[in-house]
Amino acid sequence: MNYRDERNRSKRTTWGYSRPARSLIRDHPSRISCCMSAIVKVKENVDVPFHIESNTGSSQQLTNSTANSANVNMKNTHSNGNSTISLFSHVKYQHLLAGISGGAISTLLLHPLDLMKIRFAVSDGRTTLPQYNSLSSAFYTVFRQEGVKGLYRGVAPNVWGSGSAWGFYFLFYNSIKNWIQKGDSQYPLGPTWHMLAAAEAGVLTLLVTNPIWVVKTRLCLQYGIRGPVPTEASTWYNGMGDALVKIYKMEGIRGLYRGFVPGMFGVVHGAIQFMTYEEMKAFYNTYRKLPHDNKLTTGEYLGFAAISKLVAAASTYPYQVLRTRMQDIHHNYRGTWDCIKKTWKYEGTRGFYKGLAPYLLHVTPNICLVMLIYEKFTN
Repeated sequence: MNYRDERNRSKRTTWGYSRPARSLIRDHPSRISCCMSAIVKVKENVDVPFHIESNTGSSQQLTNSTANSANVNMKNTHSNGNSTISLFSHVKYQHLLAGISGGAISTLLLHPLDLMKIRFAVSDGRTTLPQYNSLSSAFYTVFRQEGVKGLYRGVAPNVWGSGSAWGFYFLFYNSIKNWIQKGDSQYPLGPTWHMLAAAEAGVLTLLVTNPIWVVKTRLCLQYGIRGPVPTEASTWYNGMGDALVKIYKMEGIRGLYRGFVPGMFGVVHGAIQFMTYEEMKAFYNTYRKLPHDNKLTTGEYLGFAAISKLVAAASTYPYQVLRTRMQDIHHNYRGTWDCIKKTWKYEGTRGFYKGLAPYLLHVTPNICLVMLIYEKFTN
């Protein structure tokens, strides 16, 4: 390319524009000025390419670019707020109400069996507490000595405890599970994720409800309602509120969280139970070539709930004995390990499974009622 050609090309592209573009700028200065000012306004947010082949195309592109820049600003401004809101979008309070309803109703119906389980669990043969030879003799003895009211001793904290425990458990469990699924209920979770969600829900629930379980245990272990009131007034409770106040005054926060460490084994219990329950439902629906979250019949819900509870109970029941003994005012253990050693020393393996029969008679229909009410309520 010679010098003349280079000079002519330079003239054609002065300021980066071709000759037709320069003519357009010369003939329509007002339009070009308006477009250039629009570019300056949006340039702070995004780079907008400027084409000048036609006035219509330029206006269209500038409009789109301005809208895009506004969207970018809006996203930057609300990103933190949206992330906070998204954490609560997985919380569905119908699960809380369903759990409270199921827990309260089942407890009112089955509390006498729970009372028997507690009294059998603390019967180690080394205290002056009443000893029962069988479940039928225990019912007869309690009814004869304490009347019908004796069979429902501690029912108030039990209703509060079971209702709140199941309510919070279902709330936490389903919120965590929904968060793992990122809001997509069709996304299948394996056994590991089901167990993890159930374990996290169990820990959170135990932190909230452990004081209620301590009160329930203490009230259930007040013997002889028709006999004289013990001279030690600080160990006799007239109700749930009185028990909470006296335990806090005499033993502090630590007293309200007695049995918390053994209760952590209950987290494993709940995790095994819910993992088994969820996996059985998913496997059954997959076998029938239906979506894994397809609703089941009443009989199917009852069957899966009973099987999952029996599996969990058989593998983790000893923690129930340890927690009950730790919460009992008539026993004095220096800690969980001390309770394990003494139970093993004086009672052997059998001591860790005391009260299993009334426990299974209580929890099997209990879990069936809870799960059925929960599933029907959330449907």
